[in-house]
Amino acid sequence: MKLILASASPRRAELLRQADILFEVIKPSISEEVGDANDPEDLVRQLAFKKALEVSSRLKSGYVLSADTIVVYGDQILGKPSDPDDARKMLRMLSGKQHTVITGLVLKDISTGCQEIGISKTRVWLKVLTEQQINAYVASGEPMDKAGAYGIQGKAALFTEKIEGCYFNVVGLPLSLLFELMTRLEVPTWLSGKDDDNG
Repeated sequence: MKLILASASPRRAELLRQADILFEVIKPSISEEVGDANDPEDLVRQLAFKKALEVSSRLKSGYVLSADTIVVYGDQILGKPSDPDDARKMLRMLSGKQHTVITGLVLKDISTGCQEIGISKTRVWLKVLTEQQINAYVASGEPMDKAGAYGIQGKAALFTEKIEGCYFNVVGLPLSLLFELMTRLEVPTWLSGKDDDNG
């Protein structure tokens, strides 16, 4: 079984290693803008699908895994901050509030063209942050490549009050959903009693 992770995210790669799933990385070359998609679930589905389609077009066999994660607060969709000021704005918005992290996941069998798509949603509450704390966190550099401008697996663990749902979804790769998609496509792993052969 050859699994290709269509993502440059070091966090997604680390979660796959944690689950003892062998994989290769091929970074997709796509624009992450999706027209007028206003529905958050449609947005992450479309972006994950575009990533899987682009990477699978370069290959002849194997399974492509792609994902896209956003943060939703009220009717606002928050992706990665464009600059430190944008990160500070997002953190002020989320400070002391509940928001939702949504990830779209696509697993595609290149040989057959079959694919499975799923959505994972997790509710997250952040503690109230002072302006000094927000400035210090942004200065650390951690928020800049993360949806919603925080990393729950890093320094932001200090001010994450609670979550409802899958923790790994907030990191960027909902492993339980991935297992569900792999089971549907009958992708062999160590859990199926077969070697997770990356060759």
